[in-house]
Amino acid sequence: MTTVKFPKRYVIVLLTFICTNVCYIERVGFSIAYTVAADATGVNQSSKGLILSTFYYGYVVSQLPGGWAARRLGGRRVLLFSFVLWSLICAFVPLDPNKVVLLVFSRLFVGVAQGFIFPSIHTVLAQWVPPHERSRSVSLTTSGMYLGAACGMLLLPSLVKHKGPQSVFLVEAALGAMWCILWFRYATDPPRAVYQKTTSAGFEEPLLPMSKLKEKMRVQNAKGTVYVSKIPWKKIIFSLPVWAIVVNNFTFHYALYVLMNWLPTYFELGLQLSLQDMGSSKMLPYLNMFIFSNIGGVVADYLITRRILSVTKTRKLLNTVGFVVSALALMALPLFRSSTGTVICSSVSLGFLALGRAGFAVNHMDVAPNYAGIVMGFSNTAGTLAGIVGVGLTGKILEAAKAANMDLSSSESWKTVFFVPGYLCIFSSFVFLIFSTGEKIFE
Repeated sequence: MTTVKFPKRYVIVLLTFICTNVCYIERVGFSIAYTVAADATGVNQSSKGLILSTFYYGYVVSQLPGGWAARRLGGRRVLLFSFVLWSLICAFVPLDPNKVVLLVFSRLFVGVAQGFIFPSIHTVLAQWVPPHERSRSVSLTTSGMYLGAACGMLLLPSLVKHKGPQSVFLVEAALGAMWCILWFRYATDPPRAVYQKTTSAGFEEPLLPMSKLKEKMRVQNAKGTVYVSKIPWKKIIFSLPVWAIVVNNFTFHYALYVLMNWLPTYFELGLQLSLQDMGSSKMLPYLNMFIFSNIGGVVADYLITRRILSVTKTRKLLNTVGFVVSALALMALPLFRSSTGTVICSSVSLGFLALGRAGFAVNHMDVAPNYAGIVMGFSNTAGTLAGIVGVGLTGKILEAAKAANMDLSSSESWKTVFFVPGYLCIFSSFVFLIFSTGEKIFE
């Protein structure tokens, strides 16, 4: 009998998938647990928006440092360190809405720690995954976010109901610890032989090209001298294709974070429904994201490998379809006054947003395979600013509606909340359609 060897890169992709899964269980979990605790103590919507958005202030400042650290120290090490840090915070910080300063600083540091994760993941995947597998590998990895959010929405409300909000923190810390053990045990840096094999096969450029020695910097470490290419910061910052990625990342996360952080409040106040009583339907939007994200990756790789469309046309097609359909569903959402209509609209919106990730989210590796972590850090900085702006602004929109004597159970109070990301999706799809490319523009 012959033994089928499981490629190491598949192990890496699977572990990064679990990584994003656990991260989003943590994010959704905090939103659910804090909403219950805050409502029990009478915290207003504006203050809730402040606490919920604090995470993103920490997250935004660590994106570019995360890309730099992953490139300089290695994505594998940085990823492990960030997971250990946020897991420890979840394990030891109490969830008490009255301890505002403690909550603000804890969420700030959790944001800083998790800000290193996605630049590190993109650095690791750029090392391990050849171009013809990138779409589905990145789509599978990022789909872990949505499966994590779905699991969180399904299981954590019941946990809060029976064990209290603090129990969510302990479960998240335990999940983080288990992932750290798996990563420490099974994750490795790619051997040079893998680079040489994939390069000679024409599948992948090495992450650290040794040509153009005049552009290299020498770095001493315990193992001797290694060469690291200088980062073309100016070219990255002034590149229109990079800005097309940045704009779409901002819009994607604006829509995602608004729904992730405020959909529980919309169900509770807008529709007068309890999350605990909604059963499995509340997880459908995120489950749909998981499904459509992987569909997008498979379709993109199929179109590219079969030469049906070029890389550029494939990215533009999937991005445009995803964002335009999502926009229409977002603007239709407040028009439905039932849980069924709301779940369908949010599922369609988030599902097609996830499909769009096969456009802009993989494009980092197309345009800058040697600087994927850096470009991802730059792009994700914009995505994180979207969280700060979107989550905080939504709280102020709702407070303004209350000040104008509008009932938060009426659709009029929520139209602006959902129309803003809808318009942003349409605008961003045109930006990507005009300025993006699937060709490598950074050596």
